[in-house]
Amino acid sequence: MPPRLSFFSVCLLILFQLIVQFQIRGDCLKKIFIVGIVASGKTTIARRLSEILNIPCYELDNIVHHQTETGRFKRTEEEQIEVIKNIDLNGAWIFEGTDRPSYRCLFEMSDTIIFLDTPLRKRRLRILTRFLKQNLGIEKCSYKPDLNMLKMMYRWTREFEKNRDEFESRLQLYNEKVIRLPNSDDMSLTTFLHKPSS
Repeated sequence: MPPRLSFFSVCLLILFQLIVQFQIRGDCLKKIFIVGIVASGKTTIARRLSEILNIPCYELDNIVHHQTETGRFKRTEEEQIEVIKNIDLNGAWIFEGTDRPSYRCLFEMSDTIIFLDTPLRKRRLRILTRFLKQNLGIEKCSYKPDLNMLKMMYRWTREFEKNRDEFESRLQLYNEKVIRLPNSDDMSLTTFLHKPSS
């Protein structure tokens, strides 16, 4: 049975693969897009890599839903793209989020795409666990963690799986810069180093 790795070790392995990848290509590691569906581990990975690489990270949910003194409002798709492009002008970044049409410019803009393809059963359990922790005050969130939001998260998960082939086809267009991570916190080295063939 392959050895199990801690979450921190997984982050170091990602960093190692990124370094090797960019040494081969002769590029600079500056712009990383971490994509995955709800509860795949995007935010945690993004924050840890941000600390290791000293690159600012941005949650795309916070670009869609902008918090102001008067409340939280949703930006239009055009406004979201404008915010992303303005951040890009500042140099290096790590963006993390799901696959929205307004985010798809990041597939082209990024040096590296990390796809967190966490198993469906694990994601479903995480959604419920997160919901309970948020309502107990153990975990913070920027949205109202009510039953409607819980239902929405499970609906988004079903929709992603239903449309997975479409997403995979889109991802294949950028295969040379994709790192597929099947599990964000418990995996073997051999699994991690697997990349989809061209």
